[in-house]
Amino acid sequence: MKRNLKRILRILLGLIIIAVLLVAGNIAYLLIHVRLQDKAAEKKLAGTVQLIEVEGLFFRDLNKNGSLDPYEDFRVPVDVRVEDILLQMTLEEKAGMMLHPFLFAVDSLETEPGSKLFDLFSSQMDVIINREIRHVTSSLGTSNAAIHARWQNQIQKIAEQSRLGIPITVSSDPRHSSQIGPAIIMNAFSKWPDQLGFAAIGDSALVVNFGRIAAKEYRAVGIQTALHPMADLATEPRWARIAGTFGEDARLSAKLTAAYIKGFQGDSLTSSSVSCMTKHFPGGGPQKDGWDPHFKYGAEQVYPGNNFNYHLIPFKAAIEAGTAQMMPYYGIPVGQSGENVGFSFNKEMIAGLLQDQLGYKGIICTDWSVITSFKFLGFTVFQAMDHGVEHLKNIEKVEKALNAGIDQFGGEYEPSYIIRLVKEGRITEERIDRSVRKLLKLKFELGLFDNPFVDEESAVRICNNKEFRAAGKDAMIRSMVLLTNRENKGVKTLPLSGNIKIFVMGIDTVVASRYATVVTRFDDADFVLMRLNAPYGKREGFMESIFHQGSLEFSPDSLHSILSVLQTKPTVVGIYLDRPAVIPEIAEQAAALIAHFGTTDEALLDIIFGLVKPTGKLPFEMPSSTAAVEEQLEDVPYDSRDPLFPFGYGLGYDDL
Repeated sequence: MKRNLKRILRILLGLIIIAVLLVAGNIAYLLIHVRLQDKAAEKKLAGTVQLIEVEGLFFRDLNKNGSLDPYEDFRVPVDVRVEDILLQMTLEEKAGMMLHPFLFAVDSLETEPGSKLFDLFSSQMDVIINREIRHVTSSLGTSNAAIHARWQNQIQKIAEQSRLGIPITVSSDPRHSSQIGPAIIMNAFSKWPDQLGFAAIGDSALVVNFGRIAAKEYRAVGIQTALHPMADLATEPRWARIAGTFGEDARLSAKLTAAYIKGFQGDSLTSSSVSCMTKHFPGGGPQKDGWDPHFKYGAEQVYPGNNFNYHLIPFKAAIEAGTAQMMPYYGIPVGQSGENVGFSFNKEMIAGLLQDQLGYKGIICTDWSVITSFKFLGFTVFQAMDHGVEHLKNIEKVEKALNAGIDQFGGEYEPSYIIRLVKEGRITEERIDRSVRKLLKLKFELGLFDNPFVDEESAVRICNNKEFRAAGKDAMIRSMVLLTNRENKGVKTLPLSGNIKIFVMGIDTVVASRYATVVTRFDDADFVLMRLNAPYGKREGFMESIFHQGSLEFSPDSLHSILSVLQTKPTVVGIYLDRPAVIPEIAEQAAALIAHFGTTDEALLDIIFGLVKPTGKLPFEMPSSTAAVEEQLEDVPYDSRDPLFPFGYGLGYDDL
């Protein structure tokens, strides 16, 4: 027995050593590979941009030829500037323009030749110079305003040294949420509710104001494109992306989507605008059984209620509002086209519906990673979202997407597919020019060719200033929905008086102590204040841990723990709803129940203690049971049997 155990241990030790050597070998290979990439990039650097003075005006000599080209002259109409630089671009430069991958926004980046800092696949020098990529998303990396601004300036400096000096457009997913939710938290920005919170308020003027504030903060740190808003409709309550929507009502979503775009972009695109990439055309809400198409088991979008056109309503509003860009979703529109492939590969949906029928002329960018799987050190982190075209080679997927009408590929690093398609005569360069022309035009409109740099000191002053913080807090307060307010000793529980003792769960005790006496012993409290997050079902895997999907009920053990508190002490519950949770027992036994869509402790306590009154209304209905959820049709709004709370529900303190 001992001999066998020793043999097993030796085998395990050998396997561990082999694994360590393989990882070390991969890392060494990456470091050597990155160094070689950087060496190749150094040879391509064309030098520092100089200024040219003409009639007392100064222009950037981006192509370093000593004369003023039309594309360098800000007095020249944009369309003329676009055509001038397009004629000077190589096929390689055009192909790089059509990719939009991640880059880490980092604290320090060597801008001189020889930088060894590498991202997930290569160095930033390689991405910008060798691959000629000019659109990146900084949704990964720092949350510090000054660091982001500095990094943005550094990568623009690298791009400036390229042959034509084409600047970089930096994009981001939402960064303003006070809760993790659908946002990539950036602590330096003002805090606001999720999109659902804006729907709970229903005020388009407030949404415009948010867009203006968010655009100022984005531009201050060097973000010029918002990978939002989401115009999807939350008609399937189990779907993981509901927090990023304006709820399930198409007309409310259309109104707020248009306001959102106007706030970010302004009346027209300028050097102070942030362009919007509205997503996910033609609406990702009706996912079969709520499973998200980031996963192979969630590939199907279904329309059992024959309600496809209902989901187009917000996208029509986005087009009318002038959204600069549009992002299709991953899913396969079952029964809606002649070909069962994902939207980015579906010519009937992109060229036919979006471009021809709806008349959309702007940029169409795929959602991230529809071509290649994400790998690191030889391991697949997640598979490509290439639903319906898994059998095709990567170059064939790119060809199919281009023929469908796609202009840009989100999350992709490899320009060689586009280059090969043109050189092999499978895609014409004129077709490539159509997409690149749109991408260049947007860069000119956003003022990037004239000055892509930001003031790092101003970024800190602008972001999260007092005015912006106050506006965000006001929105959080207005978005909260009072669902129940039961009587306690003959009077409504809320608002609470400050002359009480409270025990807090999930709330900062320092903040709570500004409102009432906080006790450390549960038994000593007059009231319990509890913050909860909506429940979700768990699945195995890294990506599944990020997405809140599946069951809308608390597990039996979690529910028992919650109810034991509610049954012992009068308890005010504030619950974060990133989806419409099934919580009839909590609604029945809580002394008061408040729904929120991302809020701070301070804003929540302002409501609880009556400093302000609740006015929000539910942007979706809340089902009364899992059985009712399972009976709903994925594409139809307001169809839950006997909902616990209907769409638009919300109490006030003056309600009897």
